[in-house]
Amino acid sequence: MFNYTVFAGFKIISQGNIEEVAIATKKYLKKEDDVRLLIFSDLSGKQMDLDLSGADKDVIDRLSVYKAAEASVSVSGPGRPKIGVKPREVSLLPLHWEWLSTQSGGASATIRRLVDEKMKAPTPKDKIKQTQESVYTFLNSIAGDLTNFEDAIRFLYRQDEAKFKDAIADWPKDLKKHTLTLSRGVF
Repeated sequence: MFNYTVFAGFKIISQGNIEEVAIATKKYLKKEDDVRLLIFSDLSGKQMDLDLSGADKDVIDRLSVYKAAEASVSVSGPGRPKIGVKPREVSLLPLHWEWLSTQSGGASATIRRLVDEKMKAPTPKDKIKQTQESVYTFLNSIAGDLTNFEDAIRFLYRQDEAKFKDAIADWPKDLKKHTLTLSRGVF
């Protein structure tokens, strides 16, 4: 299951699944008038916007988009998606096209199957790269102005754990702790 984290400044105010985070964020905003909150997906590191208006049930009902995305990533069914399919160009060598033409289901089905297999069983190198990208995305949003940001990113991509930890040592406690949690797959 995906995890989400909400920051008020550099302090974590909520972590959990999308529903828990949304309701906790809504309650926090009722107590605190003038606060800027940032909601992040821990998987992608991307900042999220949630519509927290209305009753709690309304908020949860609107989260179906996120729950559907989680389900589609965690459980992949057979067949072609019914919506959102756009033809794109793929550049392959003639020998690749020749091999694809011999596969059952045709070129598109074979390419989709190969991509699905790769997505389900990423290599350790793929996992490290994905983790580096999500940590970078997260830190760029929240910590881009902090001391040693550039050094931290450089050491993240070099996979130098000791220097990475040194670079973020003076960062606010919650931010540092969450950054270390997110970056575990890199080191």
